[in-house]
Amino acid sequence: MRLAVAEAARAALGGDVPVGAVVLGPGGAVLSTAHNERELTGDPTAHAEVLALRRAAAKLGEWRLTGCTLVVTLEPCTMCAGALVLSRVDRVVYGARDDKAGAAGSVWDLVRDRRLNHRPEVILGVLEDECSEQVSAFFRSPGSAPGAL
Repeated sequence: MRLAVAEAARAALGGDVPVGAVVLGPGGAVLSTAHNERELTGDPTAHAEVLALRRAAAKLGEWRLTGCTLVVTLEPCTMCAGALVLSRVDRVVYGARDDKAGAAGSVWDLVRDRRLNHRPEVILGVLEDECSEQVSAFFRSPGSAPGAL
């Protein structure tokens, strides 16, 4: 999670919501890292989780990320939760809950929806205070990006 927090700080430096993500391979090695790049790229899908999944899949040469773990500083939104299910990651670890748009247990629980064909394990609250403060500080600062995560 510390690596994801560092990635989130990079997003904030670029004027984006500070969310960072890391994909770990089956043996625990880092496959990819990413942070939000929506402002940088103008791409509404450039969330940390999606970018980290894309990079991990490219590194493995396989879209199925079976045995992998995604670590992210903020609870995934519905788009990212859908990508996690479709990528077949085994585990999602997140820091702060997102009570406005979270889709891994708070507002929705898409990743564990019994109607879907894959349900990753969810571990929440890792470095929760630090991850939550990172996002809160961003929105408290003058000139922060407006709008939802």
